[in-house]
Amino acid sequence: MTTKTPRLTPQQFQELGEELDALRQRLLDDLGEEDRKYIYDVVKVQRALEVAGRGLLMASSFPPAWLAGTAALSLSKIIDNMEIGHNVMHGQYDWMRDPAMNSKMFEWDNVAPGENWKHSHNYIHHTYTNILGKDRDIGYGVLRMDEGQRWNPYYLGNPAYAFALMVFFEWGVMLHDLEVDNLRTGRKKWSETAGVRRRMWHKGLKQVLKDYVLFPALTGPQFVATATANATANLVRNIWAFSIIFCGHFPTGVESFTEEETKDETRGEWYFRQMLGSANISGSPLFHIMTGNLSHQIEHHLFPDIPARRYPQIAGEVRAICEKYGLPYNTGGLTRQLGSVAVKIVKLALPDRFWRKPSNPGTRNVKEGRALRVA
Repeated sequence: MTTKTPRLTPQQFQELGEELDALRQRLLDDLGEEDRKYIYDVVKVQRALEVAGRGLLMASSFPPAWLAGTAALSLSKIIDNMEIGHNVMHGQYDWMRDPAMNSKMFEWDNVAPGENWKHSHNYIHHTYTNILGKDRDIGYGVLRMDEGQRWNPYYLGNPAYAFALMVFFEWGVMLHDLEVDNLRTGRKKWSETAGVRRRMWHKGLKQVLKDYVLFPALTGPQFVATATANATANLVRNIWAFSIIFCGHFPTGVESFTEEETKDETRGEWYFRQMLGSANISGSPLFHIMTGNLSHQIEHHLFPDIPARRYPQIAGEVRAICEKYGLPYNTGGLTRQLGSVAVKIVKLALPDRFWRKPSNPGTRNVKEGRALRVA
């Protein structure tokens, strides 16, 4: 890929940082009853869907009841993970001082323990977004999702690995915290993962017993039908979460960075990296709620601890700031973004010589452009 990477002066970086800091402070100062009511209303809808789904599955021998119950349960799990769990565990509602909405106490309906996820996601991913060698979400340790990752024959299975990760996404997120790639290379010792493994075991066992033993048993003779419905709901949630997250991080136009480029990074340069390392998905208000407003991934990476319901409100302002500084604002429909992700997965499965064009003296590649910007 060749592109003309925007280059800002130190003064422009400072101004960019000040503008976005001011926007963040304005949002913080405006938090109040509407935000509180919104998250409580979302929780009520999520719980109502789960109760309705569980109730319908009591009559799951009747096919329409099974379908309706499974659909309600699928929506409940999506909302719980995307709009509630992800956002609450980011600390977006800590200011409410409600233990049920506190990032340190909340646990989601997912096999990945919240404590593990907050370290790998909130800290590592959001601090080192798209820095090769630092952000472990680039490929999740199993995929080649960036040209900067050196190709080897293992990556021929890229499409198959991506499909498996999509189907078993909650389990992939759980295992991600083990850092198997670092264990394999010796950069991390097995003994160092004791706490992570203990939390994984406890949470995974609890979820399996809940979804495939307890709730099916409560439906008596409908045990198998209910267990199947739970598995289907988890599958639907996994596919949806995978699609939204990959569309926000890996479509065409999203850039990566090196550790050298980001050394001694200023606040403005950190914002710059978040803008270039994320992508949005366009859609309706309901669509945005179903994504946990991660369809506004650019705004989320700029302000991860601001309630996500605010992202659509500031999207126009963030886009205007991008235009002011000549920065790209990567956005598109779900099919477009997902299609470009699929193309990248297949392309990067192949050795570079199959898709990389010969260098053209008249163009400058991304990394060369960024190197000049840093210089």
